[in-house]
Amino acid sequence: MFRQFLFVFAILFFSAEVSFAQLIADNAESENVGTKVNLSSPYHTTLTFFYNLEETDYHPEKAAQTLDMTDMSDAEGEKLSIKLKQIFEGKGIIIRTSSVPNLPNYQDSTSGSSESLYFFDKQKIPGVFLEKRGNQWKFSAFTVSQINDLHKETYPYGTAKLLNLLPQIGNDVYLGLHLWQLVGIFFLVFLVFLAHFFFTFLVDRVLVYFFKRVGYQKVGENYLLPVARITSIYLIVLFLALFMPVLQLPAEIWAWIVIILNTLKPFLITVIFYKLVNVIAVYFARLATKTESTLDDQLVPLLRKTLKAFVVVIGTLFILRDGLNLDIIPFLTGLSIGGVAIALAAQDTIKNFFGSVMIFIDKPFQVGDWITSGDIDGTVEEVGFRSTRIRTFRNSVMYVPNGKIADATLDNHGLRNYRRFYTTLTVTYDTPPQLIDQFVIGLRKIVLAHPDTRKDYFNVYFNNLSAYSQDIMFYVFFEVPSWPEELRARHEILIQIVELANTLGVRFAFPTQTLHMESFPEKQSLVPDYNSDSTYYQKKLGEFMQNQLGKKGN
Repeated sequence: MFRQFLFVFAILFFSAEVSFAQLIADNAESENVGTKVNLSSPYHTTLTFFYNLEETDYHPEKAAQTLDMTDMSDAEGEKLSIKLKQIFEGKGIIIRTSSVPNLPNYQDSTSGSSESLYFFDKQKIPGVFLEKRGNQWKFSAFTVSQINDLHKETYPYGTAKLLNLLPQIGNDVYLGLHLWQLVGIFFLVFLVFLAHFFFTFLVDRVLVYFFKRVGYQKVGENYLLPVARITSIYLIVLFLALFMPVLQLPAEIWAWIVIILNTLKPFLITVIFYKLVNVIAVYFARLATKTESTLDDQLVPLLRKTLKAFVVVIGTLFILRDGLNLDIIPFLTGLSIGGVAIALAAQDTIKNFFGSVMIFIDKPFQVGDWITSGDIDGTVEEVGFRSTRIRTFRNSVMYVPNGKIADATLDNHGLRNYRRFYTTLTVTYDTPPQLIDQFVIGLRKIVLAHPDTRKDYFNVYFNNLSAYSQDIMFYVFFEVPSWPEELRARHEILIQIVELANTLGVRFAFPTQTLHMESFPEKQSLVPDYNSDSTYYQKKLGEFMQNQLGKKGN
């Protein structure tokens, strides 16, 4: 790996054009610089400034003449010119002479005015520009006044002192770098490994021990430790970004390193917040478990996906702007215009998304509820961004757009406090009134004795004479949580009704046609003989209550 790095480094270094610090020029231009100070155009001023600050042709007094030094001594001008060059180097700004205008009367058309100005990089150093005064192009007075502040910004926390201390190690050249640069790289790599070891120990040992002590070991290991590890890498990148400008590496190599470091910063921050979303989701998931509604459990994954998408979009914008130095304003403008077209083309998708929002706000149902609406009939399994998944009673899965559900009239069976059971018990016309009355009394006792029926409201009455039967209305409610429990309760009730009918001798009617003929002496009539004494049926009912319902109660 190290050999590959040296190989790439050598190609970049030896394939570079003639470089005056941060200025890239061809051989013909470097030969024409000469020793004369030429300030006739932005091109000549730029060439004069960087050429006279090269190690091989070090004349800071000539470079200082490119500054607008009003009320300033020559010594101060030389110091400021050196600092200005270090600002260009520290920010990794490469200036190619082919892009610098060679016109004495050049005017910047991008600034919206007709002033004679030339900006080197409006994004990185907007306050550094050349200005024409008379017939000479110089670094403006505003630029000169900003040099000290820009230098502190480029080399913060006292790192500027290293610019003077490190060269004292030695200026011998090895592999295209000075000895002091190689020593600085060695110590920087050593400090990076040391910092990595320290952060790894702090994260993997100290934090794990802390989470274990406070009782959040699983949460710490699964969610917080990944965040801490990425944070440690981010701190190392900040450390590199702070000290690497001091090494003053070759222009083209340092320019790539600056891009990489500036891209890593927003990228790692995006990864950190992306992983923090999982921590937030775990917190809200715990809150959701404390509520009775199961719809909150579906809201947590939806919230997690939304936050992650938001973090990725915002992080990408910062990577494009701060890392790759791209102007995102036209992109955002185009995105807003394109967003209108996308919104028109994706009306149904947007409608479904807001439908899901309304479902979570209004909570017309929750996961596990049985709902019906037109063709919709089944149990809710999941509520997503676009659609709701419903398990039908055929065990198939129905995906219904949330926009349709939000606008539909829903019948939520899951919100019922009681489950109604209504049926008609039909008995034959030959059943005497005394038997029917005792049969109805027995039915009511069955309802009152069952543990899952509603006792404060039910209706059991002999209420109709139909074409082929005498009808008894049986209208009760079950206090059970689910449909299988309701079916179980129905089964128990119906079994007891049949047992009661068999005990009392009640015959259930069904659609028939009966032809009555005179009875013959040798033939017995098909019509059973009923006892006309009501006490007989009361005795039978008492036996049923004692033998059947008493046994159920025990």
